[in-house]
Amino acid sequence: MVERLVGKKVVGLKQSIKAIKNGEAKTLYAAIDADTKLIEPVVKLAKENSLEIQYVNTMKDLGRLCGIDVGAATAVLLKD
Repeated sequence: MVERLVGKKVVGLKQSIKAIKNGEAKTLYAAIDADTKLIEPVVKLAKENSLEIQYVNTMKDLGRLCGIDVGAATAVLLKD
């Protein structure tokens, strides 16, 4: 796993959904330990839009990958 997500990204459920719906997303990152009820709709949306989905062990790890000091349930790497 990479130590930092390189490129433009958005962090969080609402921003991830917005980016996917706008067709700006390339890859979805989802934390395995996040509440399933929260991330399930985002993962479903990503699958419907044929996005690559990467799972990260913890929300804390995903936050660290995004360069923030708090945990994150989801993050999206944006198209170039």
